[in-house]
Amino acid sequence: MTPIPVRYEDGRALTLAGFAERFSMADLSGLPRLWQRFGPHIGHVPGAHGHDSYGVCYNPDEQGGFDYLAGVEVAATARLPAGFTHLTLSPQHYAVFEHHGSLQALKATFDGIFQQWLPASGERSANAAVFERYPAGFDPADPHAVMEIWIPLERR
Repeated sequence: MTPIPVRYEDGRALTLAGFAERFSMADLSGLPRLWQRFGPHIGHVPGAHGHDSYGVCYNPDEQGGFDYLAGVEVAATARLPAGFTHLTLSPQHYAVFEHHGSLQALKATFDGIFQQWLPASGERSANAAVFERYPAGFDPADPHAVMEIWIPLERR
């Protein structure tokens, strides 16, 4: 089934901080480990703003590689602990999708967005970071959990 955006939104600038690693679309097995390492820091990051957490895909290459940051929004980056990476996302126009249930099926939702919805929508993806927004208290094991996928679009 082709995913459908739940809304379109003009996002604001976001400064996010957390742990980042390089991944490949061919091997996403390290993503859960990255979140397991970062998870204990949620709620304890200096300067954290809000209660949501974010997964950001950025710096893609032609071979399917990309950087991924598991983090939270911060108001400032000066007091971040050693080993933290920070990233500022510029305001963008987004199509926002919801993913329901297990994160095991998250790749299928992304595939549906990029291989089915985007080509059929008449929209064009902007050259900007794609991110996942996890609400406070998100439980990846909950079959009824809901998170959002924000896809940056070119303005028309």
